[in-house]
Amino acid sequence: MDSSIEKPPRARVADAVDNDSAPEAPRQRDYLDGFLAAKTGDGPVGGDGSELQANVIAALREIFDPEIPVNIYDLGLIYGVEVDDNRDATVTMTLTTPHCPVAETMPGEVEMRVMSVPGIRDAEVVLVWEPAWGPHKMSDEARLELGML
Repeated sequence: MDSSIEKPPRARVADAVDNDSAPEAPRQRDYLDGFLAAKTGDGPVGGDGSELQANVIAALREIFDPEIPVNIYDLGLIYGVEVDDNRDATVTMTLTTPHCPVAETMPGEVEMRVMSVPGIRDAEVVLVWEPAWGPHKMSDEARLELGML
């Protein structure tokens, strides 16, 4: 190897030039912070009224219908939430119509949101069309939000 050729200098982090002299914007909350810090409860694992089931329902209340400014739980699209002793969740749901624009994506979003609940091992979304959804399935809060009360 020829020793007369000099190696180029290595780039160093300290050599980086920061052209932006504005103060750094405050860091936005990382959505994983709460997930990674959360601990599973010591109560009964599954069943009606369990803490894990309540956490799944709370997660479902964070998903909003793109056409209606109401979450899918209060909208009445969720027919059932079951969590068994193996920490597997089954969500039975419907959509406002079979031709809903989010018919292909909403069940996947629900599954991902349920899987993100600390303590849930697996999630399954069962999409049903009977009984058909109707405005009577909405909670009073949803009706109030939409001016139907």
